[in-house]
This record gives sequence, structure tokens and C-alpha cells, in this order.
Amino acid sequence: MTEKELTPKEKEAVATPAEPTRPGRVFVPPVDIYETDAAIVVLADLPGVPADKVTIDVKDDQLTISGEVAPSQGAGETLLLQEYETGNYLRQFTLGQLVDQSKIEASLNNGVLHLVLPKVEKAKPRKIEIKAA
Repeated sequence: MTEKELTPKEKEAVATPAEPTRPGRVFVPPVDIYETDAAIVVLADLPGVPADKVTIDVKDDQLTISGEVAPSQGAGETLLLQEYETGNYLRQFTLGQLVDQSKIEASLNNGVLHLVLPKVEKAKPRKIEIKAA
């Protein structure tokens, strides 16, 4: 049996498609994507982002996930050392005809965004019954 060491993925900064209006870095949130017969499920890590600061937009078959993180520095505090980089999050996906865009559902729990992208009826697999003649 081979032991594998778990190594965390480093935060990846991304150049935004437009000029930012807020100072700070923009990171690509890591995601896991799963498929079931009924839906595509996306899990995105958004640590430090409260639910009211997550935005999910769908426009022209483009799914955009963005999240805003407020600085953790409190009033009267002076930053001496910062190893955890903060910044906003941005990730985009192109949706095909497979997803029923009007039925997308989202929830956020402990910094993990859970998106359910239901498949359109015609894309769901089904078994065809054979009738004996």
C-alpha cells in the first residue's frame, strides 16, 4: 500500500476580464464537479465569503461565480504578519444545452458553495421498454 501525502493547492490569482473597481487580488476558487443522472453538481471552495457576498449569474450560457471577502483586520489592529492571502473569488463555466438554467439551485455551508445544475428532460438517461409483439 502506497501512502500519499496530501498537499493543499496553492491559491491561484487570476487576471480579471475587465478592470477591477476594488483593490486586491482575485482568486480562482478550486472546484469539484460531479455528474448524476439528473444533474451536474459543482462544489466550490469560497473560504471567508458570507452567503450575502456570493453572486451566481447565468448569461448567454455562461455561469459566473463570484465572492467578496472582507479584510479580517479589525478596528485598531495593525497587521504584523499575513500568510493567508485574502481577496475576491471569480470562476466562470460555459453551460451547454444539457443544463436547465431556470432550475439551478445553490447553497453555501462552511465556505463551500454547492451548486446543482439540473439536466433538461431530454438529456436525462432513460431505459426504453421493449414490448413483445
